[in-house]
Amino acid sequence: MKKISVLLLILILLLTPAACSGKAATDESSDKSASYTQPFTAQVTESESKTDKTEKGEKMNITIRINGRAFSATLENNAAAKEFYEIIRTEGLSVDMSDYSGFEKVGALGRTLTSDDKYIKAAAGDIMLYQSNQIVMFYGSNSWSYTKLGRINDLSGWRDALGSGSVTAEITAE
Repeated sequence: MKKISVLLLILILLLTPAACSGKAATDESSDKSASYTQPFTAQVTESESKTDKTEKGEKMNITIRINGRAFSATLENNAAAKEFYEIIRTEGLSVDMSDYSGFEKVGALGRTLTSDDKYIKAAAGDIMLYQSNQIVMFYGSNSWSYTKLGRINDLSGWRDALGSGSVTAEITAE
């Protein structure tokens, strides 16, 4: 008898909220379909379209100009690359870079970006963030802890453009 009383009490407690709502389950679903409207479609301007790239995860492309040569690069889909792209898109970026050990150019960004450093084997064409505030562009290879920002799309002439010694990289959004 106790078991039946407990089961009856549980059943009553489960049914009470449904009874208090004043709507049947079928009424609720029919209300939702009755209030459905077509989604709003808006025209997007070019600047809005570029901003949305970082939010939608679309490819973020940049152009790097060094010694009169232009190189297209595609950025990664990570927090650092999105911050980097936003700086480039809104302000443009010029980075004075010096040679390091005959395989990379390193330059200070003048600000700190979010980093997620991992031990990586970088190769020619890789663009990395080092210590959250330096950009590294590789024309050789090296293994170290970096956050990958992106990669040069076509390495034709890359090593020659970087040359030996210091360079200035002018970076713009495509």
